[in-house]
Amino acid sequence: MLVKARKQTVTNPQTVQGVLSKILNSENEVDRMKEHFWVIGLSTRNAIQYIDLVSLGTLNASLVHPREVFRFSILKAVSSIILSHNHPSGNAEPSEEDMKITRRLVEAGKIIGIEVLDHIVIGDRDSFYSFKERGII
Repeated sequence: MLVKARKQTVTNPQTVQGVLSKILNSENEVDRMKEHFWVIGLSTRNAIQYIDLVSLGTLNASLVHPREVFRFSILKAVSSIILSHNHPSGNAEPSEEDMKITRRLVEAGKIIGIEVLDHIVIGDRDSFYSFKERGII
């Protein structure tokens, strides 16, 4: 699902968490309990160009591949992206698998020339984990 977002500028991880929490909370209760993996395409001035739901998974997993992650980024010619997914458990701490896929996607982005600015894991009650703030990206 591709969402055209208003041209809101992303200045920090809280902005992303707020936008995606609104999207998540607008879904039915059953879907809110599934892991979602989004890609946010940004302009050169970090204005949101689109939000792409790349994967709607299960309670604790979603299937993510660079091919799907960068598909709209290439088509829409964005300069950078932000990755994000939710943890239905409410715990925003990333798993080892989250770490691995983030490294893989950052490397893929370097190869194709689209910078991955951050990967934000959304937990419950406004909690989140920013890979950039933690120095991982």
